[in-house]
Parts: sequence; structure tokens; C-alpha cells
Amino acid sequence: MTEAPPCILELAGLTKRFAPGLPPVVNALNLQVQRGELLTLLGPSGCGKTTTLRLIAGLERPDEGAVRIAGRDVTAPFAPPERRGVGLVFQDYALFPHLTVLGNVLFGLRHLPRAERLPRARETLALVGLTVFESRRPDQLSGGQQQRVALARALAPRPSVLLLDEPFSNLDAQLRHSTRQEVRAILHQSGTTAVLVTHDQEEALAFSDRLVLMRGGQIEQVGPPHEVYAQPRTAFVANFLGRSNLLSGTADRHMARTALGVVPLREAASGPVMVSVRPEHLGFTDDPAAPEVTIVAREFKGHDVTYTVRLAGHAQDLLVHRPSDEVRPEGSQARLQVLQPARAVQ
Repeated sequence: MTEAPPCILELAGLTKRFAPGLPPVVNALNLQVQRGELLTLLGPSGCGKTTTLRLIAGLERPDEGAVRIAGRDVTAPFAPPERRGVGLVFQDYALFPHLTVLGNVLFGLRHLPRAERLPRARETLALVGLTVFESRRPDQLSGGQQQRVALARALAPRPSVLLLDEPFSNLDAQLRHSTRQEVRAILHQSGTTAVLVTHDQEEALAFSDRLVLMRGGQIEQVGPPHEVYAQPRTAFVANFLGRSNLLSGTADRHMARTALGVVPLREAASGPVMVSVRPEHLGFTDDPAAPEVTIVAREFKGHDVTYTVRLAGHAQDLLVHRPSDEVRPEGSQARLQVLQPARAVQ
């Protein structure tokens, strides 16, 4: 039997209010992060994800509960950020403009013996691929390079946990994608445990080993990104993480009767249900027994096409994702089929 990796970060009953009498922004949150794991806190504005990160960092004090880092309770007594063994990377990078790349990384190593600082700084710059830029100043670097300097400065002290708050949001779309991949590879290569906060669903899916979807200060669902996406437990998860078609129906074991007809279910259910059908799990068919729809809108995206279709005899519109070689005109009629079993959600 494979032994689970040790827990490096634990949140136990973590609660935070910003004013007496107001609902908690973070509400009795329990979470464990394993050593070397890349975990993402995802959710809409106001869900508590950034406050959770600030509580881990020591930038906020919890009203209740505990934060344990590498087995040490850093909330009782309260430890400030510099005594928690955490690294911080924010969206504005906060680099010192008057220092070189090497100087910025060295700044975070003042606690080390002098003889160890320069080798450690250069070792970390090599890890992030910036050795040849060590004598440049931040304004001589691209946005992606500045982001890697901030990462190197945070990694150089070898923190127990690296905390990243929307670190890619200031980059343009193409640079954001490539930088995100580079950072993920660097963190895995170095074995760093990291917690990322983002509101970007694509970023969360691509970056994470495990995803925590938050709502109202609590965890709505947690798991590997592919599992949370494919098996949403609630209508909120189905709609927030990607887009989904929600259909009311009546379940009888592994099928549900809906406006789309009989829809197969991943898991057995009975009685009234809400069924989540991802747009990519719908397709067009020539089967005359399949339900008829009208294509009311079409959005061509290059690699695929998103159709908005309306079921005959129903006011509900559905989304359908199909390959770009299946282009159908707006206003045309079609037949719709479910290609994969759906998920009954709460």
C-alpha cells in the first residue's frame, strides 16, 4: 500500500469576519495540502479565496481556527509572515527597481550566512532560467521575465509553502499561457508546495494538481481538476467551472427523463433531479427519433464552434460544442443527441 505524502499545510476550522455581526468571509474552513502539491483556490469575487491565502500568509488574523505549516501552529501564538516559512508572489511582483535581478533575489536571503547567499541566489536563478539576466534591472525585462524574478526571490529561501495571488493576471493572454506552464514546471521540478489563488477557470484547470472551488467562504468541491470538471456535485460547480446545460428531470436508476428525452446518468439516482450535461457532450444526429432543435446562434472559435440551440416546444436554450468542420447555419433545424452519461447535481 502506497503511503500518502506528508501534509505540509493544514487549515482547521479557519474562520474570518471583517466586522461583528457580518457573515464570515471564511467560514470554518478545513483543508490539507500535501508536500509538493500544487493546489488552487478558485471561486467568484467575494468567495473568500484571497482572504484564505492572507490567513495562511499571516497577513490577516483568524477569528477562529488554526493554520499549521510543517506541523507548527502559526496562529497560537500568532506568527508574522516572515516567521511562517512561506513565500509570497503577488500580481504586481513588487520588485525593487533600483536592484538588479540578482540583487532582488539576494534581498530575500539576508537571514542566511553571507557565504551561502550568492550561491543560493544563482542556483535559484538557474532554476527559473534567468542566469544570463542577473545584472539587468526589472525595467529591462519582459513581463514574463519579471514574474520569474519574483518567483525566484520567493523560492530562494526555500519556503515550506509558496503562496501565489493572481500572479499571471498582469500578463497578456499568450504570455500568461506560456509563463503559467513554465512556472508549473519549475515548481514541480523543485518539489515546491504551492497554493494559487485565481478567478480564472482555465488557469485553475491547467495549473493545479488539486482544485478547491469556494463559495460563500466554504469549500463547494475539492479534487483533481478533471474530476471536479467531469463530476460536479452541485449546479454551482457545473456552471462556474466551464459551462453546462442544466435540465430538470426524473431519474430512475441510471437514466433520467428530461426535455432532451432519456439521458443516461453516470451514477444511479431516483426521483426529481437536476442533470448537468456539458456542451461537448451534445452532438447533432440524423436520427429522426432524436429531439428537434433550432440553431439560434453560432460562435465560430477556430478549433470548434459553440451553438446556442432551442428545443422544440420548450423555452430553454442549450449550448453545444462541436468541431469546426461541423459548421451549421443559424436558423436551421437539427436533431440533438447526448453523447456521454450526464451527472445528477444538487
